[in-house]
Amino acid sequence: MKEDKLGTSLNINLIASELIDLLKEKKLKVATAESCTGGLISKLITDIPGASSVFECGVCSYSNFTKEKILLVSKKTLKTHTAVSKETAMEMAAGVKKISNADIGISTTGFAGPKKKDSPEELGLVYIGLSNVTKTTFIKLNLYRGIDNDRDYIRNAAAYNALLATLNLIKEGVVK
Repeated sequence: MKEDKLGTSLNINLIASELIDLLKEKKLKVATAESCTGGLISKLITDIPGASSVFECGVCSYSNFTKEKILLVSKKTLKTHTAVSKETAMEMAAGVKKISNADIGISTTGFAGPKKKDSPEELGLVYIGLSNVTKTTFIKLNLYRGIDNDRDYIRNAAAYNALLATLNLIKEGVVK
């Protein structure tokens, strides 16, 4: 992992470790549904010793087929709002929570790049979905820094923000 303005890889590992400790303390389980982060959040969580007591599963769902058939994202949502939307992110988070019987579902969907020539895709646009027992919500991020080949940064920043948002959701009941 590269060092960037979000902090070093050490910081992201500390956030993951704090999340695991808090999940254990609260006796909660988490599951992930990842598109643009490609399993990075699951990796960061499972890098922490003892994560098996709080981590239910991780689904890497690049295709709409997988989003629909496994994560229960509606075909209408994908057609109307596309795979990169707040609606899809929220349905992914709620879906992974439901299929895994976890207490919290975390999802990511976005455009990490590289940008294709003449593509309408907004490079760096990422949605994080969070679903718990009482609500399903989202965070919209624009992680583009003006560098066209910024894929690693966008994916790492999305994972960092997803872990931090989950931590805040558990600690304070709100997403910052």
